[in-house]
Amino acid sequence: MILEGILTTLNADGRPNIAPMGATVDEPGREPLARIILRPFLTTVSYANLRRTGQAVFHVTDDVHLLARAAVGPVDPLPEMRPAEAVEGRILTDACRWYALRVRRRDDSPPRAEIETEVVEAGRIRDFFGFNRAKAAVVEAAILATRVHLLPAEVILAELARLAVLVEKTGGRAERAAFALLEDYVHDSLH
Repeated sequence: MILEGILTTLNADGRPNIAPMGATVDEPGREPLARIILRPFLTTVSYANLRRTGQAVFHVTDDVHLLARAAVGPVDPLPEMRPAEAVEGRILTDACRWYALRVRRRDDSPPRAEIETEVVEAGRIRDFFGFNRAKAAVVEAAILATRVHLLPAEVILAELARLAVLVEKTGGRAERAAFALLEDYVHDSLH
């Protein structure tokens, strides 16, 4: 199963990199997770950092605004984080759950690496609030935003229009702001 979340890695200068990541995990109910498979594109900062350090932290969160910000570029300002203990990495202090990871195996075949990681430490910070249709629509829009270089513009714009209805009908302030950020990014990228 692919679980959408946020991956933090450390850049060469020690600054955290925050990126959305769909990670392959075991089916729910098989906690604790022993491994997580990441599939970053070879051109991403996350991939370069994983290759260099072999360490990361994967977060489960319902903060779609942070996920949207991470999808469209470097997150600035950075959210509150604390150091992980088992790896050289950072834990988002507002995440629901987190998993400290060490790379066990890496296949660098283009266009996406397949990186098998071992969970070396995990934690729970708060309850998962849950997703409504607007939060799910923002997640889908964030995925589309990361694919502007791969998909035809008309496909992306049609899908964004469909998702906009869900955000307008069921979203709150945070979901609307996140969706607007993604729409602006997509329109700027396509024009």
